[in-house]
Amino acid sequence: MTLLFMNFLKIGFTDIMDILLVATLFYLLYRLIKGTAAFNIFIGLLLLYVSWKLVILLNMELTSELLNQFLSVGFIALIIVFQPEIRQFLLFVGSKNPFKKATILVWKERNRNAGIPDFDVIVNSCVNMASSYTGALIVLTKENQLNEFVQTGERINARTSQELIETIFFKNTPLHDGALIINRRQMVAARCILPVTKKEVSPDLGLRHRSALGITEETDCIAIVVSEQTGTISYCVDGQITRRVSAQKLKDFLEQQYKIVK
Repeated sequence: MTLLFMNFLKIGFTDIMDILLVATLFYLLYRLIKGTAAFNIFIGLLLLYVSWKLVILLNMELTSELLNQFLSVGFIALIIVFQPEIRQFLLFVGSKNPFKKATILVWKERNRNAGIPDFDVIVNSCVNMASSYTGALIVLTKENQLNEFVQTGERINARTSQELIETIFFKNTPLHDGALIINRRQMVAARCILPVTKKEVSPDLGLRHRSALGITEETDCIAIVVSEQTGTISYCVDGQITRRVSAQKLKDFLEQQYKIVK
């Protein structure tokens, strides 16, 4: 205990800067991967690293050697798994004014919770499209802003409206293929390309349903699908699909997901 106290007294300015720098890097990395499947992998590797440092401190040489070898291989796996996030992070660092951009991102993060998706507009749109057998795939973001997938589509950046949603998915419009991504009350992009689930699903599920499962397996978003063949509404969350839901059940589900108290 005395030794630890003496080491604590030796902490200087450079040590404090080192701690702050590492904390900042971890925070930026957290903001990039939160809400994604990669986040759980990152937490697991972080716990292994802390365990490795702990066994070194306790002079457990055999365990330390095993964890050291595992982490050496894990570092390569980390680069492979986090390739999209690392690319986004490097683009952020290489921007003209990353500090200004970081300030804007923090401000957006604090104010993002001020609005929630307009459930009535979304549900009514789905009901109308289902009645006319118009296929649709709508993705609602939560923690993860889905920037990687937004970049694959056409930017809209418009207020969520029933008329615009139904126009986008009208079969003769160039934007009806792919997904519409909605962030809170804003329609961010349409015709977005989503990952398709690799697990075995019912053969009557089409590409929209498989894409809805795929994106919810990888992120924390919610996906709503209107079937073009059956005129039914389904929703996906956490890689699970609930099919043929009513308008009221869909609205109740959305309110529960965003913790709306009636």
